[in-house]
Amino acid sequence: MAGTGAGRPSIYPTLLYADAKAAIRLLTEALGFTELSVYETEDGRVMHAELVQGSGAVMIGSKGRGGRFDTLMRDAGPCAVYVVVDDVDAHHERAVGHGAEILMPPTDQDYGSRDYMARDAEGNIWSFGTYAPEIGA
Repeated sequence: MAGTGAGRPSIYPTLLYADAKAAIRLLTEALGFTELSVYETEDGRVMHAELVQGSGAVMIGSKGRGGRFDTLMRDAGPCAVYVVVDDVDAHHERAVGHGAEILMPPTDQDYGSRDYMARDAEGNIWSFGTYAPEIGA
């Protein structure tokens, strides 16, 4: 399930950051996401970005850039996102090598997954693991 994946995911977690450019750097350099697109406002804030990991994607934007979504998300707290990866230990080593804050090292779970957790600079929790439930057609 992890890998380069093609097509269109049907769910996109969307996160707003005070420093969206720093978040994009962490997600791409330390956590293995690939930048698909980044659109900036005239003053250089991230209006909208799409980052891909396997067959899924997240959308990133800057807080305080205006617009209805930004207004509605103004008081939103941190969130958690789970991402399926093929090799948890190698992914974890990459994250550690780039200075990511690790909350839980790679751990075998009772339900058969191997996971680790990291926190980004704005408090969001990113879990990476092998658990990939089948979703019926």
